[in-house]
Amino acid sequence: MKKKPPAIAVSDSRGVRTLHVGGEAIQSSMRLDDPFALALDYTRAMMAFLLFHPEPRRALMLGLGGGSLPKYFYKHLRKTSIKVVELDPRVLAVCRAQFGLPADDARLEVEIGDGAQALSPECCDVLVVDAYQDEEHVQELASQAFYDAAFLALASPGVMVVNFMDDDRLFDTYLRRIEASFGGAAAAMKALYDPNIAVFALKGLPSRMAWEDLRLRAARLESLLGLPFTRYLSRLRGMNPCTSTELILQPDPAPGPRRDAAR
Repeated sequence: MKKKPPAIAVSDSRGVRTLHVGGEAIQSSMRLDDPFALALDYTRAMMAFLLFHPEPRRALMLGLGGGSLPKYFYKHLRKTSIKVVELDPRVLAVCRAQFGLPADDARLEVEIGDGAQALSPECCDVLVVDAYQDEEHVQELASQAFYDAAFLALASPGVMVVNFMDDDRLFDTYLRRIEASFGGAAAAMKALYDPNIAVFALKGLPSRMAWEDLRLRAARLESLLGLPFTRYLSRLRGMNPCTSTELILQPDPAPGPRRDAAR
């Protein structure tokens, strides 16, 4: 018997439009008075990848949802081209009709397809993975083979950012896989309010970053984009190896996928 596709629902409350796919969990939210803003705290936290790679050229996003991150990139990162791969054509139709996703143009392309098959060598320098069905992380986008392919898909310098729920029982497993594929070059950061963790996996970037340099970059980004980058530094300090002067991003200096890693 063919599996029934998950139900899609849209609701409006107190000036916010919300998307649900397959259940009651919030997949995306949009402020009706500011459709290009990031209404959810965890999406703002994912933008902390700019602390490591502040001038992305090509972004590939796996999972569309309500289009919050593609729209934000489109409005604020004007030197970045954006490609989004979404499995469900119904999600794209709803996103265009009710969440203000712009039409495809020279900077924005949305493709219907399987995100796990969308990666090709050096096809992007930012890879955004935010793929859920209700509250479940899409397993095909969390395998060791996928993270190995993600490393190869990134140009150097490059960064992958993945959204996880902080109560996901497999989070430690996923993090170990990411570290194996990226030679240990990864950092985790809790969102400020939402029950989410953003993981940043790095390619061709310094293995250590001085807190003073990060503070200067955070202040500049906060001034430009209005997101709380300076607060994200304390979140990074709380979850990752560091000293009083440096954030340690890669304890093992050897980059690249380790094919002997446990699958």
